Amino acid sequence: MKTLVITGGTDGMGRALARAYLGRGDRVVVVGRDAGKVVPGAEFVRADLSLIRENRRVIEALNDRFPEVDALVLCARYFRTSRFVTDEGVEGTFALDYLSRFLLSYGLAGVRTIVNVSGPGQPTRLRWDDLMFERRYDGVAAQFQAGKANDLLGVGFAARHGDRTGYVLIHPGGVATSVAGQYDAVTAPHAEALRRHGMPVEEGIKPIMARIDDPPAVPLSAFMRERPIDPAADPGEAERLHATTLDLIRANSVAGGMGTLA
Repeated sequence: MKTLVITGGTDGMGRALARAYLGRGDRVVVVGRDAGKVVPGAEFVRADLSLIRENRRVIEALNDRFPEVDALVLCARYFRTSRFVTDEGVEGTFALDYLSRFLLSYGLAGVRTIVNVSGPGQPTRLRWDDLMFERRYDGVAAQFQAGKANDLLGVGFAARHGDRTGYVLIHPGGVATSVAGQYDAVTAPHAEALRRHGMPVEEGIKPIMARIDDPPAVPLSAFMRERPIDPAADPGEAERLHATTLDLIRANSVAGGMGTLA
């Protein structure tokens, strides 16, 4: 019996993955905000993963209860047309789509495989002088930047912990999920088109399940659905982002009295 932890597991592909593995008799822990959407049989941890303090609470709770985890599957994301800043001072897309994945990747102990559903391999470059999109915010650009940050996260994680945990970056393709988010008149039609014409969720999760069931025997791998790709992430930039992320977390931790990063 496998033990899986799935973020964003109350909707879309995360929920479909939870249902599929529960149907096999595996243990599934879902991390999300809406208990009413949890697949029956899954264990639920309520959390707002856009907040550093909430990620820390989840990490502490899961490490106490599940010392060994077969797969951590990172699916949580939320599109925002308008710029949003959390009460910890972090831009919302960066916080949920990247920072939460960083915290959980490094914070959860005893994980055999991490599957980061993040859209790897994009040619985007980070706005090093404006990671929080304080200038010229654009929701699509913010999500592309989070995707590139996750490529760099994978590179940095594999260099540090690839001997014990495999890291998988995967783009599932256009999947007809709820496409959770806050959309304006320009972006709403694109979200609706994906809901209507994207591939069924049950099809969309197949390459993710393949990586969970048969993890690649390398520290870092990236896929466009079933096709292996190069995440095109520079190790030097990965180290720069790692240091920048730690500085952000430590600054917030001092302010919030939450200790140091594990």
